[in-house]
Amino acid sequence: MADIGNYQAPADVGRWRTIALGAGGIALAVWAVGAYLNPEQGLRSWLLGFIFWGGIGIGSIGILLLQYLTGGAWGVVIRRPAEAGAATMPVIALLFVPLALGITRLYEWTHLAPTEHIMEHRGWFMTPTSWILRAVIYFIVFGAMAYLLRKWGDLQDKTTNYEDAEKYLGRATAFSGPAMVFYALTVTFASVDWVMTLDPHYFSTIWGLLFVAGWALSCFCFFAAVLAYLSDKAPLDRVLGRRHFHDIGKLMLALVMVWAYFNFSQFLIIWSGNIPEETIWFQARMYNGWGYVAWALILFHFAAPFLVLLLQDLKRRAKTLALVAIFILFMRVVDMFWLISPTPRISTHGATLGLIDSFSWMDIVAPIAVGGIWLWYFFGQLMKRPLVPVMDPFLEKAVEHGHGH
Repeated sequence: MADIGNYQAPADVGRWRTIALGAGGIALAVWAVGAYLNPEQGLRSWLLGFIFWGGIGIGSIGILLLQYLTGGAWGVVIRRPAEAGAATMPVIALLFVPLALGITRLYEWTHLAPTEHIMEHRGWFMTPTSWILRAVIYFIVFGAMAYLLRKWGDLQDKTTNYEDAEKYLGRATAFSGPAMVFYALTVTFASVDWVMTLDPHYFSTIWGLLFVAGWALSCFCFFAAVLAYLSDKAPLDRVLGRRHFHDIGKLMLALVMVWAYFNFSQFLIIWSGNIPEETIWFQARMYNGWGYVAWALILFHFAAPFLVLLLQDLKRRAKTLALVAIFILFMRVVDMFWLISPTPRISTHGATLGLIDSFSWMDIVAPIAVGGIWLWYFFGQLMKRPLVPVMDPFLEKAVEHGHGH
């Protein structure tokens, strides 16, 4: 049996866990004061943090399913961080509670008349009870996937030979095919409920794919940063190589392009269709200062990362790739802010606000609060198990691949 103790997380992870909890706790207290004074803005800011950090946790499930389906050295070295991210589902569900309790203070559709055409058309589907019930189902589906994938990983580590280890690997691979379909559907329904219904009159058939790709991009960027920090520390200093980061960088590049393609497709189809219910959503994000944010996303969420990630040598340098990844993560927050903040508000009777009027200091504090709590739990899960799947039959070849030319 492999020596699992030689692959435990270094002490630095424990220190980062403490820092995350401290920062998250202080930010949570500050946010609570602001949310008490302005509940709607407080919940909007909390939703921003939840969608970003919760998206990394939910996206980790998708990354696990993908790496089991496709194989490759990148999947072996990224599996344990992805499992730790997927294991944060309990705390993600807990962080969702303020949104569930404050649904009537956050979503304008809860104040629309029953005779409103959109409410008549959607019926019971567009009620707080149905919305909360669906959220429970989403968390059950995500939680079951995360539990099974992590369980098979634990059982693989406890095996004493590669034949038994391969059995659990095959079980996870067979599960990942159909599970990926349910994962994409669940992400679609969840993203529609949690974000798109902020504007009850808007609809987009590509909305779910925007979040499937966006959350996957957030995951790869986050894991690139974590692995780069651990790459020169035992035990990963003898595991990770330049080609591992090159592979992760290529996946980041691919998802940057996919994110841009999905967004452009959505804009092009709605622009050509010219249907008022759809075009109003984009008009709100093109004027009153929001157009500058849109251009920033085009330039710094797509164009700049696309050009930088084309450089092969850059993708092979762990620390440099980590800086690019952190920058993309910042732009991911900006993207979520652009999606959430311009939507109709209850306090303005459905009117939208310009960029300056929409931005609140809670849009900074709430993501720090959510992120601090989420990172505290993530680092705790990362410390519980070896940083690599020590009994995976392909681990040795994955390590050799990473140190190749």
